[in-house]
Amino acid sequence: MLNTNTDIDIINELGKVTSKESAKAIFKQYMDEEQLKRILTIKHPEVLKRIANSIVLCNPRTVFVNTGSLEDKMFIKNLALEKKEEATLAMEGHTIHFDLAQEQGRIVDRTYYIANPEDHISSLANRMDRLTALEQVRSNMADIMKDMTMIIGFYMRGPVGSPVSNPALEITSSAYVSHSAELLYRNAFPAFDKEVKSLGHFFTNVHSEGLNRAEDLVDARVFMDRKFKTTYSWKCTYAGNTLLLKKGNHRFAVDKAVYENLGNELSEHMFITGIHGPNNRVTWFAGAAPSGCGKTTTAMAGNVFIGDDLAQMWIADDGSIRSINPECGIFGIVEDVNLEGDPLLMKVLRQPGQEVIWSNVLIDETKIPHWVGNNEPHPDKGFNFQGEWYEGKIDGNGKPVPLSHPNSRCTLSSNSLSTYSPEAENPKGALTRVFTYSGRDADTMPPVWVAKNPQAGVVIGACIVSAATATEVGATGIKRAPWANAPFIPGALGDYMDAQFKFFGSNKIKADYKPVMAGLNYFLTDKARGGDSPKLLGEKKDVKVWLSWLERYAHKEIEFISTPIGNLPKYDDLKSLFKQIINKDYSKDLYTKQFSLYLDNIIKRIELQQEAYAKEDGIPQPLFDILAEQKKALLELKSIHGSILSPDIFIE
Repeated sequence: MLNTNTDIDIINELGKVTSKESAKAIFKQYMDEEQLKRILTIKHPEVLKRIANSIVLCNPRTVFVNTGSLEDKMFIKNLALEKKEEATLAMEGHTIHFDLAQEQGRIVDRTYYIANPEDHISSLANRMDRLTALEQVRSNMADIMKDMTMIIGFYMRGPVGSPVSNPALEITSSAYVSHSAELLYRNAFPAFDKEVKSLGHFFTNVHSEGLNRAEDLVDARVFMDRKFKTTYSWKCTYAGNTLLLKKGNHRFAVDKAVYENLGNELSEHMFITGIHGPNNRVTWFAGAAPSGCGKTTTAMAGNVFIGDDLAQMWIADDGSIRSINPECGIFGIVEDVNLEGDPLLMKVLRQPGQEVIWSNVLIDETKIPHWVGNNEPHPDKGFNFQGEWYEGKIDGNGKPVPLSHPNSRCTLSSNSLSTYSPEAENPKGALTRVFTYSGRDADTMPPVWVAKNPQAGVVIGACIVSAATATEVGATGIKRAPWANAPFIPGALGDYMDAQFKFFGSNKIKADYKPVMAGLNYFLTDKARGGDSPKLLGEKKDVKVWLSWLERYAHKEIEFISTPIGNLPKYDDLKSLFKQIINKDYSKDLYTKQFSLYLDNIIKRIELQQEAYAKEDGIPQPLFDILAEQKKALLELKSIHGSILSPDIFIE
C-alpha cells in the first residue's frame, strides 16, 4: 500500500503558503489585474496553495494564467518564438525546437522517486530520500525563474467527466513545454475545479529549463513525489524530461491503478486504435510497445484512431473493458516515418493546414525539415540537433553525425489526422476487446500469437523483450521491457503484476467481453530464419494484416493453430487477408519462416524471464507456473521433432 499525503510535502515546505488567503496575497504580488482575475476563478484551496508555493519557490518576473483560449495559445507560441525556444519553418503553422545535443532522450540516470526507506520502489528505478530531495529542490529551483514568465496550465489527462481521467497542473517557464501541452492535452481551465472536487485529487508539475546550457545538464534532475503526486524538473529541455504531464504523471496514474483501485483500473503504455471488420464493424485495440518500437505506426495502421502512447482503462458497469487516451495529441518519433508506411502521418507533416512542432530534425536552407528514413531526397547540408551539419560530418569520437537524431520528434494535435475518432472524447471510453504486446525482437517470436487465457496474456505482457532504442540517453543492447511500462512503474513489479492478473482475470468482465491478449512482432529478420540479410521478414504495412486477423479472432470468426506458446494463424486465412487488406500476395514459404517455432530461442527467452523474476520480491506464482508449463511442453516437442517446428506440425 502506498501511503499518500503524509510526511513532508516539499513544495509546501519551501513555499510556506498555508492558506487560501495567503495564496491570494502571493498572486497579487506577481500578477497583473487580468491574470489575478483568472486565477481567482479557481476556488479549490489546495490547487491555489500549490500554485502559490510554486511561485514563491521559483520567483518569476511575472505569471501568465493559461485559460486555453485562442488568444492565450497565440501568446504562448509567440513567447516560444521570442525566447528562441522555437523558430518558424517554411510551412505555415510549423516550428522547430532543438534540445541540447547532450539531451536527446529521457535522463533516466538523473530521474528519481522521492522515497523513505520503508517505501517500496521498483527495482528498475532510482530513489532519493525525502530530506536530500528537499535540499536539492531548494538549491536548484529557488529563484530559477527570475526574470522569466511562469506559465500555469490546467489540464485533464483524459476526457472531462471520465472516471479515470486525472486533473493536472503544468507549471513551467518554458513556452515550448506549454505550447506542446496545448497540442497534447485537454486544457480544462473552466472545468478544473469541478473535476478536482469530483475525482478527489490532482497532479502538480513544476519545471524550469533554467539557463538552458550544456554545462548545467550534469545538475539536471527529474524528481517524482508519489506521496503528493508532484513532479519537479530543472535544467533540462527534452519533452520527455520536462513535459511532466506525460510520463511523469503516467507514473502517478500507474500508482493510482495499482494501489487505489486494484483490480478495477489500469494505466498502460499503450496505443488505442480501431480495426474494421466485416460490414465496417469497429473493434477497439490497445497495444503496448516500448518507445521507439513502432507503437505509433501500429496505432496508425488502424482504420480509426484514438491514441498512440498511453491508455487509461477500467471495467465498466456493463462488464466490458473501456479505454481512454489521457492525451489528445502525438509526440511521435519521426525516424523511418515515410509515405509508404505512414501515409496518414505524412499527410499532416508534408501538407499545409496543421500545426506541428518539430524537434531535432535537420532543417535545410529553405526551412524544410528532413529526417532519416523518410525515403525522400535530402540536402547535403543544414542545421540539426548538434549545429551546422553537412554530409560526411563526424563527431569528436570519429562517428558519423546522422542527418537527424534517432529520437527526433513531431508534436501535433490528434484531430489533425483524418482518422481521428470522435470516440476519443467520449468519457465512457472505447469498448476494448484486444490487447497486444510487442518489442524489437529480431530472432525469436512469430509476428502474432494469442494467449490461451487471460493469465497467459498477462505473462505475454510481462515477458516483452526488446532492443534498446534512442528514447533513453545511454541505453544499449537487448533488455527486458515488462509491459513496455517498466520505466514508469513506481512501485514493486510484483504489485503491478498482481494488478494485471486481478484486472484481466476479474469476474466482473462478462464472457462476451473476455479480452483477447496477443503478442506482436514485426521486427523478425530474414537472417534469424536461415537467410543472410538483416532485413525484416515482411514489411511495416503487414501489421494491418496481423491486426485484422486478431479482429476476426476476437469475434470467433477464424480458426487457429494451438501451440504451447499460444494460438497461431492458419496460412489460408492469412493469405486471404493479405490480399484483401493490403492487396499483397503472401507465400507459404514466408508464412513458414515467420511462424515456425525456433525452440532454442524461445526456451532461452523463457529462462531469461524465469531467472530475472526469481530475483524480484512478491512476483505472483501464476507467472512461474505458466512459464514452466510452456518450457516443459516445448522441450517435449523438441525431443520428438527437433529444434525448429513448422506450424504444419501442429496441424498434423
